[in-house]
Amino acid sequence: MSKHSVADAKNNLPKLINRALKGEPVVITRHGEDVVRLMPVSKAPRPISQAGIEWLEKHSIVPHGKAVGKLPWPNAGELIRAMRDEDWR
Repeated sequence: MSKHSVADAKNNLPKLINRALKGEPVVITRHGEDVVRLMPVSKAPRPISQAGIEWLEKHSIVPHGKAVGKLPWPNAGELIRAMRDEDWR
């Protein structure tokens, strides 16, 4: 981990950003105290499309290994209860 003062970060910001993008922890300090950590922004998830939803419905997997459009249980509580009671086989 590298630590840099605010003045150093101001003069070398592009270099520090590149180091952070490569995975190196970069911390900026003020008066010797850590105040900011530079880190890459994670990519936004893909938006959900109707085609994606249809694909998931078509490829749903149920305990018996068969792909169907809907699970045989009406809700998640019953699914968890079945798994807990070892009916999940």
